[in-house]
Amino acid sequence: MGAMTVSVMAQPWLAQTWRVLADALATNRLHHGLLFAAPTGLGKRALADALVAAALCTQRAADGQACGVCRACRLVAAGSHPDRIRVTFELRDDGKPRTEITIDQMRALAQRLAMSSQFGGLQLALIDPADRLNASAANALLKTLEEPAADTVMILVADEAARLPATIRSRCQAVEIREPSGEEALAWLCANGVEAAAAAAALDASLGNPGLALRWIEDACVAVRMACAQDLQALASGRHSAVDIADRWGTDRPELRLWFAAALAHDEARRLARGERGTLGLTGRGEIPKLARWSGRANHARGLLATTLRTDLVLLDLMRAWPSLPSGRP
Repeated sequence: MGAMTVSVMAQPWLAQTWRVLADALATNRLHHGLLFAAPTGLGKRALADALVAAALCTQRAADGQACGVCRACRLVAAGSHPDRIRVTFELRDDGKPRTEITIDQMRALAQRLAMSSQFGGLQLALIDPADRLNASAANALLKTLEEPAADTVMILVADEAARLPATIRSRCQAVEIREPSGEEALAWLCANGVEAAAAAAALDASLGNPGLALRWIEDACVAVRMACAQDLQALASGRHSAVDIADRWGTDRPELRLWFAAALAHDEARRLARGERGTLGLTGRGEIPKLARWSGRANHARGLLATTLRTDLVLLDLMRAWPSLPSGRP
């Protein structure tokens, strides 16, 4: 069985969604535009890849998955199937990947899809990350979605669907990707060899996202979250300056630290709303709206890291907005 099939089946919360997709494929009811949108870590890319593989497979299994051994499956695995078109970040002249998908890429895709399938079946275009289309590219894609070629399926994969224009979202069928329950996520992590206490801590850090939790355990990222919490505590009390923390975060996984910071601020606001003492040292209910706004700003700042703005200035502006304890408080 192919690797993509295994990875989908290894995430049990995707099973129901897969059954819906497999049934649509088997009965020739796949929508010409599919939007796989969910936070990173829930398996949407594995699911999209599995659908592409199954659509091109000539000997699908009883559950609709690709067989993994036919010629089409071997070509898919090698990345050389002519009816599978993948659009992602291209390299710039300096060899670094771009941070957006361009109109030229969308024009090339439209021209490619206007040609007939080389294997006589479906043509599948995988656009990932679709939420990084620039405005011109989005407009070009919209035209292609409005006038789809026959026997063509466009699959858009996005971490943040809200960044896609509403006109594009409205012309795609959203693929529902269910988040697992806490018990299901914990059981999955334990089944992957994670000790229960570590799994619970990682799920708390990832807001219940098992894929992220597993990745962070493997990369020792839970310790980074603890360090972020300590930095925000020190910032509130004045023990560290905004400049110090911005400089430190800017040189060590700033995007991850901003993700943790936004989640920490959100959790702090929830604790204060319940009348509890904040773990970051904040106690007043008047801090709740400030924390909510700051959490949003942290998520926005994470997006700015992909632009040409200087990382240290983005972080410094955010740190200066963190709520401070009243003078004299510990």
